[in-house]
Amino acid sequence: MTPEQFLKNLETEIKISKLSPYTIRNYLEFNKQLFKHSGKQPEELDGQDIKNFLADKMNDRASSSTIVFLASIKFAYSSLLGKDPTAGIKRPKSEKKIPQVLTKEEVVKLIESSSTTKSRLILQLLYSSGLRVSELVNLKKQDLDFNENIGWVRSGKGKKDRMFILSKKLSSKLKKYSEKHSDWSYIFSEKKPLTTRNIQKIVQKGAKKTGINKDVHPHTLRHSFATHLLDAGTDLRKIQTLLGHSSIATTQIYTHISSEQMKSIKNPLDEL
Repeated sequence: MTPEQFLKNLETEIKISKLSPYTIRNYLEFNKQLFKHSGKQPEELDGQDIKNFLADKMNDRASSSTIVFLASIKFAYSSLLGKDPTAGIKRPKSEKKIPQVLTKEEVVKLIESSSTTKSRLILQLLYSSGLRVSELVNLKKQDLDFNENIGWVRSGKGKKDRMFILSKKLSSKLKKYSEKHSDWSYIFSEKKPLTTRNIQKIVQKGAKKTGINKDVHPHTLRHSFATHLLDAGTDLRKIQTLLGHSSIATTQIYTHISSEQMKSIKNPLDEL
């Protein structure tokens, strides 16, 4: 089997497994890079070739990238050749990085930087709902209930549906916008979803325009949504449900960055 045939068959396996477009892209690209680096046919490749690739190409990458790389090779070889050349390779520990969060003032600046109604609505929706960017671009009019100020993510991460909340003032704006574009299949696009790259550009352009000196991306608004809810005293379990986290442990990272809760702690010296 040639590398080209292998990659074509791999794409078929990934689609059958109903993995996300993001996963398809990563899995195909990592396998393609590995073949190019080793110069071998798929059946000839072994664990040492994978280790050589990790040492040459992944040494300065984050642990999460290495984990995804190894997962892509394992999936490909297990599915197509019935073996796992990554079996003897030690996985790095996941880095427990605290996500960066915008202040409420920075969120306002970012939203106000929008030059179009569409961009402003996208930024407001990301922040007011905590949606992942892939969930936002796939939203359809029937997924939103403007009377109840809620919406539904259909087949989100883990292929699960979940409810999210809408700001009342945003809900009315989205209703008017969707009525104006009643022939569109999606809330923000006509026939096919916007690319996630489109949304990234909107967020990054706004951050640059307002001079926010942080690494801002769409997920930053999701982190900010969760942290500001926690600051306001919202129960962590409710935040877990809104974000669609399968484990409360994932949501607990926001307890480390909630400045308001940290400020509320009584200093022991003041109690003497």
